[in-house]
Amino acid sequence: MNQANDDEPFFQPGRNCASVRHAERFSLLVDGADYFRVLREAITRAERTVFILGWDIDSRMKLTPEGAGDGYPEGLGDFLHAVADEKRRLRIYILAWDFAMLYAFEREWLPVYKMGWRTNRRIAFQMDGKHPLGGSQHQKLVVIDDRLAFVGGLDLTRSRWDTRAHATDEPLRRDANGARYQPFHDVHTMFDGAAAREIGVLARERWLRACGRRLAIRAHRAAFAHDAWPPSRRVDLEDVDIAISLTEPAYLGREPVHQIHAQYLDAIARARRSIYIENQYFTSGTVGAALAASLAHEDGPDLAIVVPRNQSGWLQEVTMGVLRARLHRLLKSADTHGRYRLLSPSVPKLGDDIVNVHSKLMIVDDELLIVGSANLNNRSMVLDSECNVSIDAGADTRIRRAIATMRDSLLAEHLDCEIADIERERDARGGINAAIEALMRDRDEHRTLVPLDPQVSAEFDQLILPEALIDPETPIAADELVDQFVPAEKTRPLISRFALRGVLALMVVIAAALWHWSPFGEYVNLKSLTNVTRRIDAMPLAPLWIVLCYVLAAVVSVPITLLIATTGIVFGAPWAGVYAFLGSMLAAAVSYSLGSWLGRDAVRKVAGPRVNRLSERVAKCGIVAVVVLRLLPVAPFSIVNLVAGASHIRMRDFMIGTMLGMGPGIFLTVAFAHQLVASLHRPTVGSFAVLIGIGAVLIGVSVLLQRLLGGTDRHDRHEGAPTDADKPRASDEAKRASELRDNGAMPRDAAPLASSTNERRGEVNS
Repeated sequence: MNQANDDEPFFQPGRNCASVRHAERFSLLVDGADYFRVLREAITRAERTVFILGWDIDSRMKLTPEGAGDGYPEGLGDFLHAVADEKRRLRIYILAWDFAMLYAFEREWLPVYKMGWRTNRRIAFQMDGKHPLGGSQHQKLVVIDDRLAFVGGLDLTRSRWDTRAHATDEPLRRDANGARYQPFHDVHTMFDGAAAREIGVLARERWLRACGRRLAIRAHRAAFAHDAWPPSRRVDLEDVDIAISLTEPAYLGREPVHQIHAQYLDAIARARRSIYIENQYFTSGTVGAALAASLAHEDGPDLAIVVPRNQSGWLQEVTMGVLRARLHRLLKSADTHGRYRLLSPSVPKLGDDIVNVHSKLMIVDDELLIVGSANLNNRSMVLDSECNVSIDAGADTRIRRAIATMRDSLLAEHLDCEIADIERERDARGGINAAIEALMRDRDEHRTLVPLDPQVSAEFDQLILPEALIDPETPIAADELVDQFVPAEKTRPLISRFALRGVLALMVVIAAALWHWSPFGEYVNLKSLTNVTRRIDAMPLAPLWIVLCYVLAAVVSVPITLLIATTGIVFGAPWAGVYAFLGSMLAAAVSYSLGSWLGRDAVRKVAGPRVNRLSERVAKCGIVAVVVLRLLPVAPFSIVNLVAGASHIRMRDFMIGTMLGMGPGIFLTVAFAHQLVASLHRPTVGSFAVLIGIGAVLIGVSVLLQRLLGGTDRHDRHEGAPTDADKPRASDEAKRASELRDNGAMPRDAAPLASSTNERRGEVNS
């Protein structure tokens, strides 16, 4: 097996990292109880600045449900306000992703308008929506006074806290509403020095992009009263260099950054003895192809991947779960030497719950540690904004011992044993996979790791195509949506007919583009639409005009969520829900009919020249396909309608899928928008009780949709280790490469993956 040149530094700024900076101290924080306790202590010691960046942030979550004993309130929002009130020189900046409605079921509603975030002038809250279509702000970091940084996979939101025991009956594992949630496993990092200052620079850049305001304050230049490091937390590693790696999509003239992708591939190519991975998602085709090539070598490393038993929620299970199962099949076929293990943590008496592995960690040999926000999926490689940190021990035995201890500590947690047990079995048996198997125990009596062999139903496997937009390799544009769902027509339409229809399709696409990539959308906002709607309400036949306005607005790509919220504010329940539902359904039907009338060639010619012949299987799963399209934030409402009309999806399936996918959200959005305004105007116990009731209904509808659309029980089908019968007998290198191509994990025109870190890998679909 060819290895990377040991004489060259592994970290190459500009290619597989952004920079390499020194830290005096570094610690790996395992699980929420460890991270949140230390973070709370650090924030109470902050003097000038606190930056919080996250995919999700919830003001109601408790950092220390077990009790902190520091005299501050428990809830995150109240805690930050109390700290800011006490320290007049402190400024707190909070940046959260401006999430798509897909995540409304699991988010704090309209957090930017919550009074808890806006009462203190020294706390600034900003929603970050400066991303390409389908992308998100996924970095999870906190930096305090530019002297102490936290980077990893944990957001400051609900359902994240847990101890390393992951006990089934843990009484403190409850969200802000008092509902219990399943065990949750994740890792984070804490470090100081120049590396922490670099994270402070990154946080300021993200803030500038999100709101256009530059922050001049530089906290690290001030004189501080005490050390920023929390006294209660030990230091795992001293005097170490830390590389900071990013994923940033091309957007508004900025060049894309794919450093994390490059570093993952370089790390796999470098591995000699072992690759240990913990990750929430495992669907990236390029990473899978690199791992498969490593497994194919006779002297390759052990590969142990720890993932959740199944994906959390029906939507993720039928999308990311399908892609993971395909990648697992690929690695099984490449594992001719029996070195691949796909594993999941198990806790006794867990029932249908899982240990939700949310980590984003890779440890290669005893030399390389990678931790951050990036999953092993295509989104984290090219589309979402991500931040990872990594340490390369090189020949430094001190750092090697520390990294090995971190890995063995994680394995000991999952296997419910001591670090010394891991070390003993690994040394005696010659590898981490043999050590894991030797330490596995009865899952009904002990915490342990369980082998997985994920399977998916044929229906879902047909629905999620290899080129699906669910886990895209590039930022999503309207032409890609067309490529996914509209096959090319075999006949050529008349030129005059095509010209007329092409112009109409072009108008819809241009309107959608104006909303997403120009200042035009800023002028038509909630306030202006509310004023217009109130004037329409005073007209004769107002309900009819409202419904017709929905059709017109949707066709020209006014965001449908904005229309629904406006209706809720003006009319209130129940009529607002009726107007919004009828208007949305009629708008969907009209724009679907427009797409059908325009025809596939007209839609495709306008949206893009690329051809992707979609199988008739999608038409057979039409209702589920439309529900997925309505819930996934892949394209504007009008574009989805237009494309659906030009595809094989039948009108009946389209309308039923639209009702199922949008109906509950429409009525709940209307009710919540109206009640929120009423509660802010007249805050009473009754008004807020209604808000709580709406939230309860929201959760109930979410559970109902999961049961209706999630299919049969999926837990049992994931059990069982790969057997010898599953392994291919062929050992020829060319045949293995051909199998990789046939499985869709390597491009047809790509040569077999080499292990050189400097060789450019081809892009593949997952």
